[in-house]
Formats: sequence, structure tokens, C-alpha cells
Amino acid sequence: MKLTDISYARAVMEKHGIAPQKRFGQNFLISDNVVSRIADTPGAGDSELGIIEIGPGIGTLTEKLAVRYKKVVCIEIDTSLIPVLADTLSDFDNVKVIEGDAMKTDFATLVAEEFPGMCVAVCANLPYYITSPVIMRLLETEGLFSSVTVMIEKEVADRLCAAPNTADYGAITAACAYYARIEKCFTVSPANFIPPPKVTSTVIRMDIYGTPPVVCEDKENLFRVIRGAFAKRRKTLANSLSGETSKLTKAEIEAALVSLGYRADVRGETLGLEDFARISDTIVL
Repeated sequence: MKLTDISYARAVMEKHGIAPQKRFGQNFLISDNVVSRIADTPGAGDSELGIIEIGPGIGTLTEKLAVRYKKVVCIEIDTSLIPVLADTLSDFDNVKVIEGDAMKTDFATLVAEEFPGMCVAVCANLPYYITSPVIMRLLETEGLFSSVTVMIEKEVADRLCAAPNTADYGAITAACAYYARIEKCFTVSPANFIPPPKVTSTVIRMDIYGTPPVVCEDKENLFRVIRGAFAKRRKTLANSLSGETSKLTKAEIEAALVSLGYRADVRGETLGLEDFARISDTIVL
């Protein structure tokens, strides 16, 4: 097939009477080099790997995945694309397309039913409007996936990979760091899509930890502390956390921080995941 050929891709869409849907954040890739590099990222050389793709569009990335990996299951929310995918992927017997919403998909059941005994990774060109929720949902399904490779807005990728005490560092940075080691792979310019998005994209790979890199007594409290730490940026951590709980006063939180060796006026954006784990074991929100 020639789905990365813009003329052929347009012909396929015209044949089926479709166009990229803005409400689904659809931008279809038309660069063979970019699509091939994305397809290689989950596990180059591992032909026994199973792949879940979210938002296959017209199947441009899907066909590259299908020739590289043992089985590909695609989740597509746009019902108008289901017959298109049946057409463009008809040559592949190792691809299954499921109509559904990734935010409502039971991934544990999907993996058990479609990939018994297989190592499974996620590979997707995510719609920008649901990037963060989908990433967190995938990461929270602990133990299901070996890695998650996604193309996302460059600005979001910068946040996910940011270091403490930098402008891009935030709650989602620390939260994702609990689940995975995140690596920027390469950037993709708007010219590689139809229609061209207004932003540059970045492909990232998240290698899921078998065991979290930090130990804490209560994971839920850890995430409450992380969210609370960034609820009021440029405020002290004690100030931010006191606004998230009625259990402790600001003075009590400051005292707890000092007992752990931090300054009373420490700010959340200066702290790493290990710091938040230590703090969450002492400060219960």
C-alpha cells in the first residue's frame, strides 16, 4: 500500500467519503520515514511482540506495525473509519480493529483475550486533546505493557521529560516518573501530516518499570502530595499542601518538612520523585 503517499491517502479518503475529523483531533501521517521510525520504536527486532494501537486513522502506522510484530489490535473511536480500515488493512491477517474509546477500554481484559502469553506494547499517534489522560490511564494499568510509544505535542513531551526546578516540570512529570522511564526519540514537523497541525510533535517511549523506582507506604497519598505540590505554582510546598487538606495546618506541614531535612519554605517544583515519596510517608493528606 501507499498510505504515506499523499495522493493515495487522499484517494482512499475520497473513496470512502471521509476527511480528518477535528473533533477527534485527527491528523494523518504522510511520511514513510516517520511512520517507519515510530513502528520500529516499541521493539525493533522483536517480532513476537503484541501491539495495541490507539487511533489508527486510515491505517498508515498500522500496516508498518503489522509487518514488524506478531499481532496488532487497533482501537478506533471514529465509526466512519472502521470500513476504511477494513479496506486498507485487508491484506493483513494479524490485525484486529476494535471500535471503541481508549478512555473506556478495559485493557486488562483486552490483553488477556487478544494477547495470551505475549509481551504487549502500546504504539500510537495520540490526538493532542486527550494526550495526558490517555497516557496516565495506560501507565496506571500496571504490569500490562512493556512500553508505551506515543507521538504527542512537543510541549507535552517536554513536560513529561523535564527535570525538577525547570519551567516545564510539573505534577504529570513526577507522576509519570513513578511508572516509567521516559525518553524523547525524535521530533516530527507539521509538514508530515494531513492536515498539518499547528504544533511540532515528538515521539516518546516510556519503558514501564516492573517495580516502581521509589518505595512509599501509600501510593494514593503520594499522588495526592504530588498533585497538591503543584496546585499553587510558585507557592511554598507547605502553602500548597495546606490548601489540599483539613487534617494539617500550614505550620504542622512546615514542621514535618523541617523534620525531614527540608527548608520550611521549600517549593514543590524543586523536588524529585524520591523527595515526594519521603514526604508522603510523613505528611498524610
